[in-house]
Amino acid sequence: MTLIPSIVGMVGAAMILLAYLLLQMGRMTTEGLWYTVVNLVGSLMILFSLFFDFNLPALFIEVVWISVSVVALVRLFMKRRRARGPEA
Repeated sequence: MTLIPSIVGMVGAAMILLAYLLLQMGRMTTEGLWYTVVNLVGSLMILFSLFFDFNLPALFIEVVWISVSVVALVRLFMKRRRARGPEA
């Protein structure tokens, strides 16, 4: 594996773990945008590294993690849109 993809993947993993740590410490919530965005970006970074050193189980978990993050983002934006009410 080359150095750059490894670094990108490790930074992505660190982002996901940091978000989880902050969630457990009560410094971040799942209701906010940042938790989901950090998870999405971290997973995409890990996915990038997998193009250089393929691992099927890791690919599976990252695709699921990305899918869950996208669903959460869509739900968040729909909730915010409903909270604003009908636009004129």
